[in-house]
Amino acid sequence: MLTAVGLADGHYLSVEEVDPRKPGPHDIVVRVGASGVCHTDVAVPATCRCHCPSSSATRAPETGSEVTSVAVGDRVIGTVGAVCGTCWYCVRDMTHLCDNSMAMTSAPRVKRTDGTEVPAFVGLGTFAEAMTVHDASVVPVTTDLPDEQLALIGCAITNGLGAVFNTAQVKPASSIVVIGSGGVGQAVIQGARIAGAARIIAVDPLENKRSAALGSGATDTIDPTSADLVDEVRRLTGRRGAHHTFEVVRNPTTITQAWDAARRGGTVALVGMPAADAMITMPALSLASDDKPLCGSLYGGTQARRDIPLIVELAETGRLDLASMVTRRVPLHEVNDAIRALEAG
Repeated sequence: MLTAVGLADGHYLSVEEVDPRKPGPHDIVVRVGASGVCHTDVAVPATCRCHCPSSSATRAPETGSEVTSVAVGDRVIGTVGAVCGTCWYCVRDMTHLCDNSMAMTSAPRVKRTDGTEVPAFVGLGTFAEAMTVHDASVVPVTTDLPDEQLALIGCAITNGLGAVFNTAQVKPASSIVVIGSGGVGQAVIQGARIAGAARIIAVDPLENKRSAALGSGATDTIDPTSADLVDEVRRLTGRRGAHHTFEVVRNPTTITQAWDAARRGGTVALVGMPAADAMITMPALSLASDDKPLCGSLYGGTQARRDIPLIVELAETGRLDLASMVTRRVPLHEVNDAIRALEAG
């Protein structure tokens, strides 16, 4: 079986023939039909692991003896975090914070030709012909949507729509700002459009991403290299700032700009995942007196088994446009070209 392995000397990948682990009682084997490409593959240090955090699959040809949620032949979507369903967080409808997720996904999944056992990043490893995963890491779906579109749901789409509907809870006629208009940012924009936001302001230094944002539902765009982001947002929102701002860049500077661009009583959602050592400095008086929450948005607060089928339905009915977000198709043996394209914007 071919899979892409991240090596300790860099984030570029080695496509290798490996031996998959025999499925355990709660494992399923998934034939991968398509995988998204994510900035996490660049941002997370490579330490001999399979990639990457989002996937779709054509069929599950094999399941473990204790698997009840997935049947042989099911189509499934891989999720960023496994969900046990029984821990303190899961039983309180916060499955994205599952206490047991790491334990369920940290086991080695394949063996290289030199005998080295390799774990799969977040328990998946979708840059591969097939993968062996815990059944808590996938959601079965019934749909005829193509794999390449479903592949976007497991990570980018779920993060973006979840930030809109779960974290910020955007209401009709709201004004929103999205700082960073890549894959997740485009999903935020589409989610805001579906939620009925009146003004959707997309911010990105790259013209191609601003143009794509307009196609996704943005009403306005800002090039932060040629105009002051906060001043432009205030000009477009009656000098008050936006109801909701979404920071999708994972940068301390843009996090501060997202705070400044939100109106008093607004919501600031941090969708991007900053580096572990990144720090921000906020004015304490503003934190107290402006009454606007600064919210983390881990996986969009998603309950995967509840929300992913709803997202599929939005796509099937044409409310969510997944086709426009598939900009390039790359075969497995050219995966490093996809990583380089991602780095180049």
